[in-house]
Amino acid sequence: MRKSLGILLLICSILLSMPLDAQRYLGHSPTSSGGPLSPEQAGYDVQFYDLSLEVLPDEKSINGTLTVYASILHPLEWFVLDLDTFLTVSAVQEKGNENPAPLRYEQKEGKIWIHLTRTRQPGEAISLAVTYGGKPRVAPRPPWVGGFTWAETADGDPWIATSNQSDGADLWWPCKDHPSDEPDSMALNITVPQPLIVASNGRLREVRKNENNTRTYRWFVSTPINNYGVALNIAPYRTIEGNYKSIAGENIPVTYWVLPENYEKGKVLFKQILEHLAFFENLCGPYPFRADKYGVAETPFLGMEHQTIIAYGADYSNAPFGYDILHHHELGHEWWGNLVTALDWRDFWLHEGFCSYMHPLYVEHLHGRESYLQALAGSRQRMRNERPVAPRVSETTVQRYFVPPKYEESDGDVFNKGVWVLHTLRYLLGEENFFKSIRRFAYPTEAMEALTDGSQCRFATTDDYLMLVENLSGKKLDWYFEVYLRQPALPKLLVSEEADKLALRWEAPENLPFSLPVEVSIDNQITRVDMSDGEGSIPWKPGTAYKIDPNSWLLMELSDSE
Repeated sequence: MRKSLGILLLICSILLSMPLDAQRYLGHSPTSSGGPLSPEQAGYDVQFYDLSLEVLPDEKSINGTLTVYASILHPLEWFVLDLDTFLTVSAVQEKGNENPAPLRYEQKEGKIWIHLTRTRQPGEAISLAVTYGGKPRVAPRPPWVGGFTWAETADGDPWIATSNQSDGADLWWPCKDHPSDEPDSMALNITVPQPLIVASNGRLREVRKNENNTRTYRWFVSTPINNYGVALNIAPYRTIEGNYKSIAGENIPVTYWVLPENYEKGKVLFKQILEHLAFFENLCGPYPFRADKYGVAETPFLGMEHQTIIAYGADYSNAPFGYDILHHHELGHEWWGNLVTALDWRDFWLHEGFCSYMHPLYVEHLHGRESYLQALAGSRQRMRNERPVAPRVSETTVQRYFVPPKYEESDGDVFNKGVWVLHTLRYLLGEENFFKSIRRFAYPTEAMEALTDGSQCRFATTDDYLMLVENLSGKKLDWYFEVYLRQPALPKLLVSEEADKLALRWEAPENLPFSLPVEVSIDNQITRVDMSDGEGSIPWKPGTAYKIDPNSWLLMELSDSE
């Protein structure tokens, strides 16, 4: 009976985790985001975005103005922003001039080229207002292939949401569409017909009633924010509100914007929201955006990690481990993606691998080691091992997450393999150093855990994490990262039964050095075999039963006995 239950849990685990991290055929390719920066875009640093936008549900259109405030880094004659080809710019003006005049601009290939009339010098500040509008791209497969989703509630009211992680925020507002440049803060002033409600990022400053039967919701994000984390959620929401006492001492306002028909289900989820916050704070450090809020909004698609306004659309399922995996996963991105952001999409696994590993850790916290291994099993089965998880060259979202040549199928190794890279690293480092590395990768120092002014947010690369774990362990670990992250194939463990011993040898791809120790169980006694030179052995008598890696720690291919 116990064995049958374990098999059932394993199957449920695989099926349930598929929406988060499995390969899936989408039938559409995103428009792409990130990649190498042009000199025109590398030449400035965004300080602040101010977005004023009217959303017209009946027309499925938007119109507004985006004002960008930036600092010039090297001489610039042209200022370039990204904007999807579905939207049209009607005017560009430089703000701050006593006699502002329209600037010359040109839209081409998804970019706005703005002529600055004179070459701007390093250190100069500039602010440009871009007026634009149109019918934004409709998301064909949100959230993976994004845009606007124009849906309806059970009562036929508008239910609208944005999603654009793969495509970039330029699907609906002009921006520098690259993960390496976040504004220090951002304002969103969103106008919608009454009685619709806008749930967005940051903290709500004001709701202004207008004469034309509309309302403007004025949201303000007080910390840096990645472009794809900016989101609109519009519906006749009800709210479930409370406070969470952070381990850092602050009371954090927590709100769930829920559809009226799901209000009772929402109250059950809200209890879990607070429990999940406690888990992540204890593991990764204080919730990073305590100065604003923690928010969740019900959306007509599965979910997304929009900063301080998580998108939730998972139908309130708690199977198979007794908690809502979708909410838990997206909340984790407040640390892995929003607090710690990959400098380039080549290091996307820092978002998804770290965040996905929080799931088996939570299962272990709730149910113990056996369930932890069951939660890991689905990820292991779905690995492709066809491309490096963390290449060294700059990549776009499409190059990193989608399978060539059509880029219509997702490659889940940034999730699945990333989970196992961390699982095996836990074994290599030991419990104390591994969990310290998680905490210190989120917050490099204890002093940073107390910060709420935005200086707690930072960019990171795979090599940053390598240096951290090397410092904690006192060992060189580049061999581990080279094999598991910088090339695709798995190492193979060769086991040879000899007259008086078991001989073990690693066969690493491309003849790379690899010295991961191996546990072997003989007569129920587990020995950790040193593999410093890629080889090792353990005394053994022919005919004696043994098991390699009895605790399922190692990410590898295991050969048959020679």
